[in-house]
Amino acid sequence: MASVNSLASTLQQQLADALTAALPDAGTADPLLRRSDRADFQANGILALAKKLKGNPRELAAQVTAAIPEGGPIKEIEVSGPGFLNITLSDRAIIETLAARAADDRDRLGVPYDDAAGTTVIDYAQPNVAKEMHVGHLRSAVIGDAMAQILEFSGESVVRRHHIGDWGTQFGMLIQYLVEHPDELSHEGGTEDGEAAMSSLNRLYKASRALFDSDEEFKARSRDRVVALQAGDEETLAMWQRFVDESKIYFYSVFNKLDMEISDPDIVGESGYNDMLEETARLLEESGVAVRSEGALCVFFDDVKGTDGEPVPLIVQKSNGGFGYAATDLSAIRDRVQNLKATTLLYVVDARQALHFKMVFETARRAGWLNEDVKAVHLAFGTVLGKDGKPFKTRAGETIRLEDLLDEAIGRASTVVREKAKDLTEDEIAERAAQVGIGAVKYADLSTSAARDYKFDLDQMVSLTGDTSVYIQYAHARSRSIKRKAGELSPRPHPELELAPAERALGLHLDEFGEVVSEVAAAYEPHKLAAYLYQLSSLFTTFYDQCPVLKAEVPGDVAENRLFLSDLTARTLHRGMALLGIRTPERL
Repeated sequence: MASVNSLASTLQQQLADALTAALPDAGTADPLLRRSDRADFQANGILALAKKLKGNPRELAAQVTAAIPEGGPIKEIEVSGPGFLNITLSDRAIIETLAARAADDRDRLGVPYDDAAGTTVIDYAQPNVAKEMHVGHLRSAVIGDAMAQILEFSGESVVRRHHIGDWGTQFGMLIQYLVEHPDELSHEGGTEDGEAAMSSLNRLYKASRALFDSDEEFKARSRDRVVALQAGDEETLAMWQRFVDESKIYFYSVFNKLDMEISDPDIVGESGYNDMLEETARLLEESGVAVRSEGALCVFFDDVKGTDGEPVPLIVQKSNGGFGYAATDLSAIRDRVQNLKATTLLYVVDARQALHFKMVFETARRAGWLNEDVKAVHLAFGTVLGKDGKPFKTRAGETIRLEDLLDEAIGRASTVVREKAKDLTEDEIAERAAQVGIGAVKYADLSTSAARDYKFDLDQMVSLTGDTSVYIQYAHARSRSIKRKAGELSPRPHPELELAPAERALGLHLDEFGEVVSEVAAAYEPHKLAAYLYQLSSLFTTFYDQCPVLKAEVPGDVAENRLFLSDLTARTLHRGMALLGIRTPERL
């Protein structure tokens, strides 16, 4: 099945060709086509051309109109105001284009792949070993997972990387305690679940910290253990691996609840670049990109200064010989560009790390590891706030556990599903509650521009009205219900029919899906896909109210055509929500 050109792209090309034919002196000109409330589309490009050609814009518009060949998607075109073109498409063109989309057996709705697709390494969902995931981990996971799926759908080759915190001085304390208390992470009765795994790690962390703070001899042994870990001592590494494995049991349970797939090969933490750190430092020093300053290896920047006006360096290697985040991140860039052949490096990381990444990317460019063929992007996100507009914390001032938040969302959703459920079993209610609750959390995040903070309000998130995932899921379920009730009536397009206003509005919006996905993939803005899906659901609700499908008085061909529009809406909602990582139940 071939890809389907959108009506907007077909129209854009027709107008561009007409501009070239009617006004050869204009060169390559953009018609500046956009959706309009006065017609289906408006083209404003002739105004700029008229200035360039020193002509009358209305006369030029008339010449362009005359150069448009007949038989295309245009039903009516009029010159308006100082030279705008107001364009109305034929009902036939709308339905025929949608019919081609519906016929796509690849489940792509005719959406083309990006011709310029490359390889993106996306760094997201970065929890820390032996520590609980909290609300601060939510956005990186949700935004990153959605972007990975959107990019793959667009044709990009995507390599997922979860840069977990699995290295550093705190492991000396943990490992030494485990050496001296070897049964602390033992599993009685076989496999442990995520909650139990985290409980064990928490208990061990608190006990080792208490001992570290109170026992100078244990503190000294712990520091020796850090040296052994960094030197690659086998016993120490084996103990370290137990912490990583135990943490993965917990990570996977949280990601499973978030309805996200994460696999072992995708997890390459700080430790994964350990063997590259010395070489990274040597290359930077030999090339002159980094210089020694007070014993530390630093990179300086003209535009990065502290409050005292002095330059703030990126420290690659500390004066004591240790390596920090910068060396690890620079080594990761080398690996991702040279070994994974990335053309784009995408980092879904808190906005507070903006300066760090600016300095790291600039250092990598100076070193030649980033060049014209590879771009690095920091997809920065804001903070999750409570209803009071302050960072989301418990009453005791502690950061909220992510699992607690997800469980509460599922609980709230269960109430909503139970109220609407007519013929669902208890198991089905539980399944729908998870899909609605987790969908609500994800959508609230994704429907806000990533750069902005957003308020976490579960009451609003699980509401059946307003811009929520539940509203979209309900529109999808309603469309599926219509199809179930249709019996022998089939969804069949009828291009010969005249469309009602609500049918036209729905049809034109359905045709925009591919262009929206392309725009979202190019700009890393999943909130625009969320906005598209919400508007599609709103248009479908209007269509449902104004254009009955299954009433006895509706002629057969009209009913088939409306069932076709309803069915394509469900398929588009399903596909679009899946790209955001959100389920769309058949029944709600």
